[in-house]
Amino acid sequence: MKPLLQLNQNNDYRSWVRELKQRYLQARLRASAEANRTLLEYYWSLGKDIADRQYANTYGSAFYRTLSHDLRAEMPGEKGFSETNIRYMCRFYELYSQTLKNLPHLAEDLERQSRLPGIDDSDGQNLPHPADDLRKELFSIPWDHQRRIIDKCKGNPEKALFFVRKVIEHNWGRDMLLNFLSTDLYERSGKAISNFSQTLPAMQSDLAQQVTKDPYVFNFLTMTEHYNERELEDALVANVTKFLVELGTGFAFMGRQYRLQVGTKESFIDLLFYNTRIHAYCCIELKATSFKPEYLGQLSFYVSAVNHQLKTKQDNPTIGLLICKDKDNIEAQYALEGYNLPLGISEYELSKLIPEEFKSSLPTIEEIESSLEQLSENDDK
Repeated sequence: MKPLLQLNQNNDYRSWVRELKQRYLQARLRASAEANRTLLEYYWSLGKDIADRQYANTYGSAFYRTLSHDLRAEMPGEKGFSETNIRYMCRFYELYSQTLKNLPHLAEDLERQSRLPGIDDSDGQNLPHPADDLRKELFSIPWDHQRRIIDKCKGNPEKALFFVRKVIEHNWGRDMLLNFLSTDLYERSGKAISNFSQTLPAMQSDLAQQVTKDPYVFNFLTMTEHYNERELEDALVANVTKFLVELGTGFAFMGRQYRLQVGTKESFIDLLFYNTRIHAYCCIELKATSFKPEYLGQLSFYVSAVNHQLKTKQDNPTIGLLICKDKDNIEAQYALEGYNLPLGISEYELSKLIPEEFKSSLPTIEEIESSLEQLSENDDK
């Protein structure tokens, strides 16, 4: 019998063991996803039953307490049947059911509690229902995520589905979901004033618009009341990871005060990014003041320079984004009409401002260190 040590040194054997590990982890992940889907389908069916039977309308809040008590008595040890959770099941069904009902060819399938089958057409081919993908999305994210979305998207299934799809697309954990639910991401997404539809092909125009926001929320920054553009830029770069999260999917940071040599002069872009979704460079100019039409001239120059010096044949046209303290939307729209390069204009919001006099009263690092040294000396005496 060959020793085990020799077997462990066999590269094929070690590769096979690693493959077994990956197959197990993938199987466990699929089992977890299937268990979650099955659980949410059950919650959906329970919510539908309550809506159909009208028990809550007949018996009021006592109905939920009674049902919770009876289900836990029937299934002792099983979790998920608290009065609160049963109410969420009803809200889960009520939030999305009308959207599903509005899809064609669905009436008979809403009565089913399991996965939707396809429809056999006259040729015997199996065609998917329009609701297949939607139901798959609804039942694929964790129940705790659904509860958070339900709380923040009352009576607005379009908003709720927006966040469901964001969770799926970006694999958001609960904390990340809560962050974006609290910053009105749905209301802000794709809202920058731009000329993309006039300056880009249709498909790229739509994608470029989708990656914008208005306003951008920089609630991770702590600024003094009388900050300037350089201080704002410093703060964003110092928090570039959080800034990238706020910018959204696909943004890669290329540099700050990005140098371009144009003729005999140097030019510096405030912030340069590359977006992997639209396959294009994005020049961002920050202004700590209200929008002025002349700001677009500087931005368009940077966009043109990047097109000449950095853009390759594989890249789409560079876009420019001006982010100002505030703007007049009509003035911004008029100003954009004079440019044939893709430009967008947004605002930003800061939630944390420190008064200058308060900042001046804060101890410096040197003062803190001096105090600590004095305390240490006193302890030694």
